[in-house]
Amino acid sequence: MTRIPHDASGAPDPLRALGLDRLRRRTSMKWRTYPEDVLPLWVAEMDVPIAEPVVRAVTDALALGDTGYPAGTAYAEALAGFAAKRWDWDGIAVERTALVPDVMLGVVEMLKLVTGPGDPVIVNSPVYPPFYQFVTHMDRRVVEAPLGAGLRIDLGVLEDAFRATTAGGDRAAFLLCSPHNPTGTVHIAAELAAVADLAERYGVRVVADEVHAPLVSPDVTFVPYLSVPGAQRGLSLMSASKGWNLPGLKAALALAAPGAAADLDRMPEEVSHGPSHLGVLAHTAALNDATDWLDALLPGLDANRRLLTALLAEHLPAVRVHPGQGTYLAWLDCRALGLGDDPAQVFLDRGRVALSSGIPFGTGGAGHARLNLGTSPEILAEAVRRMAAAVA
Repeated sequence: MTRIPHDASGAPDPLRALGLDRLRRRTSMKWRTYPEDVLPLWVAEMDVPIAEPVVRAVTDALALGDTGYPAGTAYAEALAGFAAKRWDWDGIAVERTALVPDVMLGVVEMLKLVTGPGDPVIVNSPVYPPFYQFVTHMDRRVVEAPLGAGLRIDLGVLEDAFRATTAGGDRAAFLLCSPHNPTGTVHIAAELAAVADLAERYGVRVVADEVHAPLVSPDVTFVPYLSVPGAQRGLSLMSASKGWNLPGLKAALALAAPGAAADLDRMPEEVSHGPSHLGVLAHTAALNDATDWLDALLPGLDANRRLLTALLAEHLPAVRVHPGQGTYLAWLDCRALGLGDDPAQVFLDRGRVALSSGIPFGTGGAGHARLNLGTSPEILAEAVRRMAAAVA
């Protein structure tokens, strides 16, 4: 029988702080989409208390009535400081940043700058479903370059996609997910440099969604796309929303490499009206003052990855889990269970566990499900037991 590991780090693990009774008092999408008998391990919200410096920043602003529109560059300066300390990267120039409402709306604005209606946007499937939704809603077309062995970028497949999409003179973009959602793959420097080389060779513009950048295993280093050789025309979106569980406090930053500064300068001024002032304050406080909280979280996520692997080996050995080193997401290959294209629906109907269906993640998603392990070990263990009972 798999034992739930004891937290012996000495630092309080945010994942162990909240019980199910308190979590069910939340009114966000995660806790209100399904009935109370369902364990929700689907949408990207973690079951953690908010870091105290973030709470203080927001409550102080409310006490002052400081609820107007965002201003200044404090958020960009905080991200630059975090990147320098965390990733040994001093490449964030405040003058080459712009406030955007959130990462996906920032992606839309960046793609508008470097592509036109009908142009192709390449993605590495299976990938975050809004990549398909937002791209098609803005009248671009999605071209898949599926991940290869080990759920890593297949550079040969990617080059074929770059060659095919630029052959007719279209302005193509590559929407890079780094770290990758749903697989948790953390791209290494050599892979990203190879991507940059291909992009320059074929004239493809790279827009990197790096929202999960703070959430990598303690023994892994995140590599910003704009830091690799050859990425001089790249664009990136970053935010504290995933790392500190702040998706409801809307704010993100668009970053431009030196060769893309003129593109960023063309972004309409009204885009900067969309971020929440409270969101900017919260994200700034997280990056400046709540890294201790993040450092307590990361070993807990690592422990949950190991726990999930052990639980599945014991209760659902036919399910293969990809041992991603980033995000708080796990990609489950359930095809050997014989549950059809949408095993998440079976786990919901029979086991009362809500996972994300793999189908909307594109090619490679059928027969898979995405599980959010950003919860307590006890809830994670109960979810796996329910899943096993659903197919017994």
